[in-house]
Amino acid sequence: MKIFVYPHEILKTKAKPVSSIDGALQSFIDEMIELMYRAKGVGLAANQVGEAIRLFVMDVSGSDAPPNPVVVINPVITATEGTEVAEEGCLSVPHFSAKLSRAAKVEVKGFDRNGKEISIEGDGLTARCLQHEIDHLDGICFVDRLSPLKRAMFRKKWPKILQRLEQEQENE
Repeated sequence: MKIFVYPHEILKTKAKPVSSIDGALQSFIDEMIELMYRAKGVGLAANQVGEAIRLFVMDVSGSDAPPNPVVVINPVITATEGTEVAEEGCLSVPHFSAKLSRAAKVEVKGFDRNGKEISIEGDGLTARCLQHEIDHLDGICFVDRLSPLKRAMFRKKWPKILQRLEQEQENE
């Protein structure tokens, strides 16, 4: 399992709902959680690893806390409140971050890995992560939400960043 890098086509694909939770999906979820931790991320959507299904994993507990992975299947944002601007990055857009405005508080409904209905309310990093991962499932990468000026700056920097990534992979 690997994380696909922007602008790979899978990252622009709107994910389809998960229709059944079986052993194969459980293994896939475990692999996603392991990869998210290995990549030092706080969230990872299924299409970032090549599967266009409505599923993401996240853990915003921080490095000082014990791991607390959360699995959300078929998520839907049911409420938002306020706005907040904060720095945001993405495992599919390595070595780049930018300030982005998002809802300050959100409520998301979906299902956990056992098919039990869940509701997650969050603010701060939790709200940002929930919105970021659901964007991925809708085929939207955070750089798509940047202002025209910031997007132009990103487009200028990105080829150099990609070149550096390729060099890092060659040296591994």
